[in-house]
Amino acid sequence: MAIKISLFGASGHGKVILDILQTAEQFVDVVYDDNPKQPSLLGVPIVSTSGLDFAKIESLILSIGNNKVRKRLATKLNVTFANAIHPSAILSKRIAIGEGSVVMAGVKVNPDAVIGKHCILNTGAIVEHDCKIGDFAHLSPGVALAGNVTVGEGTHVGIGSCVIQGITIGKWVTIGAGAVIIKDVPDYAVVVGNPGKIIKYNLQDE
Repeated sequence: MAIKISLFGASGHGKVILDILQTAEQFVDVVYDDNPKQPSLLGVPIVSTSGLDFAKIESLILSIGNNKVRKRLATKLNVTFANAIHPSAILSKRIAIGEGSVVMAGVKVNPDAVIGKHCILNTGAIVEHDCKIGDFAHLSPGVALAGNVTVGEGTHVGIGSCVIQGITIGKWVTIGAGAVIIKDVPDYAVVVGNPGKIIKYNLQDE
């Protein structure tokens, strides 16, 4: 019997995850949202989380783009988390992907990469061999990580960014769109440009 997957989050990000699951012919019974603005998403009913007993959910994906919110909910909810992997993604058999992580269309992940829990590998991202992606990280569309790159917990790598081989990016870092990272990045840094430069630091409230 097929596992029923529920989503938490009815935003545009949730729509993409729902489309992935439907494309992969996985059954999504409901989309939960704290403040529903429409009755359904891609034909699936949206239901308010008010008074919801999450313990009764068979399997859940946090379809929320905000890394901090995903961490808060994942820590609080005692449920089984599922993955969503688009059929067009090319994933080596020699990788590890943590619970709750989602892999969008056109993603490529090469051998011995390790993807943490509740990560987002967005459309067309490339993760080369031996990379390590921390929990709750988000690689935006078109991001390219060369081999042996480490990305820390909660870090957001912006659309079209490139990281050369062997680089370590700390936790809760923000990498701006199109940045080129050629040296290590410390925790909480905000980096933009080519080559990437630190312009400020995120608040350390995680």
